[in-house]
Amino acid sequence: MSTTPHGALAPSPWVMRFARHWPAGSRVLDLACGSGRHVRALAALGHRVTAADRDAAALAGLQGVAAELLAADLESGPWPLEGRRFDAVIVTNYLWRPRLEATLACVAPGGWWLHETFAAGNASVGRPSNPDFLLQPGELLALAAREGLRVVAYEDGFVDGPPRFVQRIAALREDVAPGAAPPRNRLD
Repeated sequence: MSTTPHGALAPSPWVMRFARHWPAGSRVLDLACGSGRHVRALAALGHRVTAADRDAAALAGLQGVAAELLAADLESGPWPLEGRRFDAVIVTNYLWRPRLEATLACVAPGGWWLHETFAAGNASVGRPSNPDFLLQPGELLALAAREGLRVVAYEDGFVDGPPRFVQRIAALREDVAPGAAPPRNRLD
């Protein structure tokens, strides 16, 4: 729930920090992608991006960029991604708790989950201010632990440009097939 349109923002440095290490052709889900700032950046890196959002007009601007456009109300109605798996699932500036577990079910074995959104304290600097859309301290860490994901990086605090409180996580689903190499965890 951002007050600034996604399209007006540069790709998140948090997302790009990890995405630059994914093999070209990785299947990536950008959930609640808005105008597609990450869709464009990830497609430029050679990834096959599924752009999911309820705003069909915003998705129309991603025609020819995203590998797949999925116009769906992610908060009500049937979950449009049942049984689908991706090498990476990214979520930025969006929080809908009833779908968090379904979102993580989309992370394939060896895949990444990147989530960056507003956190408790944000009401002191702007919107969103509704606690329903603000992560509580350690909330993403607890979710990763419940889902058996290995946390690679985590931050919770205040950032500038624009001023906001955020929580962000990068986590891996390490349950790879027997005999397969574990996912590489490059941090440079």
